[in-house]
Amino acid sequence: MRVPNHIAIILDGNGRWAKSKGMPRNYGHVKGCENLEYICEVAKELGVKYLTVYAFSTENWKRSREEVEGLMNLFRNYLKKCIKISKKNNMRVRVIGDPSAFDEDIQNRIRELEEFSKDFDELHFQIALNYGSRDEITRAVNRMLEDQRQGVLTGPVTESMISDYLDTAGIPDPDLMIRTSGELRLSNYLLWQLAYTEFYFTDVPWPDFKKDELVKAIEKYNERDRRYGGVKEA
Repeated sequence: MRVPNHIAIILDGNGRWAKSKGMPRNYGHVKGCENLEYICEVAKELGVKYLTVYAFSTENWKRSREEVEGLMNLFRNYLKKCIKISKKNNMRVRVIGDPSAFDEDIQNRIRELEEFSKDFDELHFQIALNYGSRDEITRAVNRMLEDQRQGVLTGPVTESMISDYLDTAGIPDPDLMIRTSGELRLSNYLLWQLAYTEFYFTDVPWPDFKKDELVKAIEKYNERDRRYGGVKEA
């Protein structure tokens, strides 16, 4: 089985999964977070080198105050726990998105985690927090304009130049994008990076997305003709 180098996942369905069990939405987020820890280990075991997950979008601030506060507390606990997880899995962790909207203690934990794990290289794990692709591209353009004003950036703009200003600079584009829980849209996720990515949608909610489901997605990926500029991938 040919394993994708980079898998991106939209972690969807936590709230609906919890509701189906008569539990509050935040219970689903807790279980979804536990499953994320498990899937990181599975991805490493299968030979995936890059894993990027959509955990909190720029639009998620519109959710109820109770749910947002629950998510913030969950992030605090997970980011602290992720220090041990990163060491266990030899996993480098990066947060993409705009962390400036979070409380200072969360921003500090993000910096601490990124610094602690910066030299690990068996699995590269990106967590999208307060992320929206349009916001990412807008921030990138503004940084380019500022560098141009200061004379740092010269010459015509190229695709590779734009990529270097995105949150994912230095990270290869995803080969496979998975969205759980039945929704068939990208929800403002990695719009630039997913230009040539294979998509896989499943009705399985994120807390129930286990190793067999990930393998199934990879098997479907293997059935497809991957072409770049008309050349079939070997």
